[in-house]
Amino acid sequence: MKPVSEMTPQELAEASARAMWNDDSTSQRLDMVLEKIAPGAATLSMTVTEAMSNGHGNCHGGYIFTLADSTFAFACNSYNQVTVAQHCSITYLIPGRIGDRLTATATEVSRRGRSGIYDIRITNQEGAHVAEFRGHSRTVKGTHLPVES
Repeated sequence: MKPVSEMTPQELAEASARAMWNDDSTSQRLDMVLEKIAPGAATLSMTVTEAMSNGHGNCHGGYIFTLADSTFAFACNSYNQVTVAQHCSITYLIPGRIGDRLTATATEVSRRGRSGIYDIRITNQEGAHVAEFRGHSRTVKGTHLPVES
């Protein structure tokens, strides 16, 4: 692997995502797929299984939130700085159904100092807008990749 100081922003985002993915048992166990990563952006997808259904026979909102939160994490950690969620909110628009392939796409709205704001749109396989998530991030100490001194 080339030194962090020689990586392009895209290479840094990809390497940071690989490092995070290796320790992300939640996303892996829910069979999420990291479809795309770029500086300040990410796309993850997940198929809704029967085990994810609620008492109404729809996807439990917690799984939709988890997909959005994982996507948020990959987007805001794409700069090789350890970044955590400070505040998140979600609005559910239509139910996810068993068998749906949900895709969450994160876009960076603002990144200043240690704070960031990210919007994550969750859609189904037909492109229908399932939910909208907004995450506020906070950068803390540490990096995902070793930084040369």
